[in-house]
Amino acid sequence: MKSNLLLSALLLLITILPARAQVKFDDYFLEKTMRFDYYHAGDARSEYFFFDEVIEEPYWAGNKHYLVDDREMGNHLFKIIDKASGKVIYQRGYSTLFAEWVCTPEAKQTSKAMPEGVTFPYPKNDVIIEFYTRQNNTGKFLKKFSYDIDVDSYFVRKAKPAYETFDVHYTGNPAKRVDIVLIAEGYTEANKQAFIDACKGFADDFFSYAPYSENRNNFNIRAVWTPSQESGVSIPGERLWRNTALNAHYYTFDSERYQMIEDYQSILDVASCVPYEIIYILTNSQKYGGGGIYNFYGISAANIPGPSTRKTYSHEFGHLFVGLGDEYVGGAEMSDLYFPNVEPWEPNITTLTNLEAKSWYALMNGKYEPVKREDGDKFNPNSPNAERYNPNKPWQLGVYEGAGYLEKTVYRPWPNCMMNWFHTVDVYCPVCQHEIQQTIDLFTK
Repeated sequence: MKSNLLLSALLLLITILPARAQVKFDDYFLEKTMRFDYYHAGDARSEYFFFDEVIEEPYWAGNKHYLVDDREMGNHLFKIIDKASGKVIYQRGYSTLFAEWVCTPEAKQTSKAMPEGVTFPYPKNDVIIEFYTRQNNTGKFLKKFSYDIDVDSYFVRKAKPAYETFDVHYTGNPAKRVDIVLIAEGYTEANKQAFIDACKGFADDFFSYAPYSENRNNFNIRAVWTPSQESGVSIPGERLWRNTALNAHYYTFDSERYQMIEDYQSILDVASCVPYEIIYILTNSQKYGGGGIYNFYGISAANIPGPSTRKTYSHEFGHLFVGLGDEYVGGAEMSDLYFPNVEPWEPNITTLTNLEAKSWYALMNGKYEPVKREDGDKFNPNSPNAERYNPNKPWQLGVYEGAGYLEKTVYRPWPNCMMNWFHTVDVYCPVCQHEIQQTIDLFTK
């Protein structure tokens, strides 16, 4: 028994602690941000990165001890390499809206380009930036683009933040906090107080769910006031277009509730007004909808009646901050996201191809029996797995078929969770809570 417990503990440590290279911030970086802007282009069969410009932003908010993240999460990865030594001095995984678009039917018919950018602490010496893309059918990263950066070049543009900012929830040193910036979208000058109230509501709602509730002092929340010419958000399906600061709209990829913004560079321009790590956009809308993309940005309507607003914040933040996958079935207009023989990089969904590499496996002590979809997603007294779904008894941590929008081959940890049909529950499953806390620790320890 003791040996089994020890094995489980070792597995847990191995799977949750990234083997980060020891890079000293002061040896390589200055206390400000470098931003590399590029255009992400292609279609379902091809992909290209085109250099745009390098920008100097005034603040760096990141943890100085969390520089090289080799967990390799996300659909993309970028590395900053010290040119003189060849050493990787910064690394992050991330995802993009473009990575989702290439999985849509439209991408099989045409090409498209989206403006994107990545940020990292400003290097003291010349560096090389490299970009990698995960191949969905293999799960492996493939190098796509590299660029030599002259840190002293007079072509490095200095950002000049021009928007009003205010603190929503400030607890201390940005280097030891998760720094969230809230951005206004679809609020006119006459709606300014409504945005201020929405920011306060975001903070209250965000900290109402565990484990965020126990980590209030590990977060800073700031806001940037970006007034729009017209109130509201564009809804193409209703032929309704509004002149707003960032051009947010519903019907992204022709999915009615998917409210997103394609011009990520404009979002970064606004975010640079404050020290930030996580970007969340509040839209002046009562129509349910939004989205969250890992290490990219989150967005949702701020005025949805009832409890759906705060649940949407929490759900989308799970995607954005932790890289949690959707645990529900249906609702996505994309294909080729998950392959049966490839383990998803998201920590809370699995194809059972390599579940052993995830903390989820260790949390179950390495013991599980897959609950197949045919056993039913709801309590069925005739099911051999009835006790697992019995609403009158605590749910069991396991592997339940149906996740990642697919009925078959993809599994989730619990019958329901905030990353599943969150309208009917108020908690994250044990796996999601564990991953959230681990991510908070990476940002703050």
